[in-house]
Amino acid sequence: MISENLKEPDKLKEFLKEFFRKAYYLAKPIIPRSTQIAVRRRKVKRQLGEYADIWPIDPASGEKPVGWTGWPEGKQFALILTHDVDTAIGQSKCMELSRLESNLSLNSAFNIVPERYLVNMDVMKYLSGKGHEIGVHDLKHDGHLYDSEKIFWERAQVINNYMQEWEMALGEPVSGFRSGAMHHNLKWLLELGASYNESTLHDESTFDTDPFEPNPEGMRTIFPFSVKDGKTGKKYIEIPYTLPQDFTMFVLMPEEMRTTDTWKKKLAWVAEKGGMALVNVHPDYMNFLGNKCGREQYPARLYKEFLEHVSTEYKGHFWHALPRDVKTLWKDIQTPHDRVYNPAA
Repeated sequence: MISENLKEPDKLKEFLKEFFRKAYYLAKPIIPRSTQIAVRRRKVKRQLGEYADIWPIDPASGEKPVGWTGWPEGKQFALILTHDVDTAIGQSKCMELSRLESNLSLNSAFNIVPERYLVNMDVMKYLSGKGHEIGVHDLKHDGHLYDSEKIFWERAQVINNYMQEWEMALGEPVSGFRSGAMHHNLKWLLELGASYNESTLHDESTFDTDPFEPNPEGMRTIFPFSVKDGKTGKKYIEIPYTLPQDFTMFVLMPEEMRTTDTWKKKLAWVAEKGGMALVNVHPDYMNFLGNKCGREQYPARLYKEFLEHVSTEYKGHFWHALPRDVKTLWKDIQTPHDRVYNPAA
């Protein structure tokens, strides 16, 4: 269990991280998208060698929770599919993505951005009716959710309202959250959960290892863990993704690496360790038409190929669940990666 003092962070490290993050998002609107992608591709190519010892596999993240008895039904590992719907274009592809998964008897969680595009409630109801989970993806997806604690609190109240509104409209719990660009502040997210419903929130804004993200600090575990306020006892369940994101794999990586091989390699390792294979795929970047892909697209057949691989090679060996199912399973489990935030003495 990791105990952290909320009032004594590494101030210099936090300052520099926030400075560069804010500078990037201030400059981003005036930088052509093609330039952004080109710069990120060069950076990823350089980082591949630098982080080869921790990506795509960080050996330290395979430690099983002490006393943990395993996944339901005695399954070897868990499989969780999630989707961040970043744009209106992505929203328009959600039903087709749902059909792709349903044809393989799989389902997933779709995380919707409340205030970046006009949310289509009919699409959300369709997805919910097909057994998918609906979650909230940031508020505006503009990179400013964590600009300050004040801004976070203001937006958190609006996020809470959307959770409640969508829950009423869908007739089922809306309890999942994921920040845009995987930004995260576990302390602040703890309070978001407390302000909505402390017993139901689960967050998906972290990862076991991903040095290519703006906040590159991995959680170094392929298992869920809890985040708790040591004074009040309030907590939520953190569910990190453990397979590389599709945008990284199929848009940013060198062309020779834009296959499902890395996913399959990481999946085999996660299965061997008995962990949680959680992948995050964006419908925004998927090309379902079979024609030539644009600069930020990849063929939807790559995702289908991976799902078919899981379904055939590991048939009967994985517990297929939604994030909310993982949250329910994990709410009373303790792990060495649990975070307890204690007030300063």
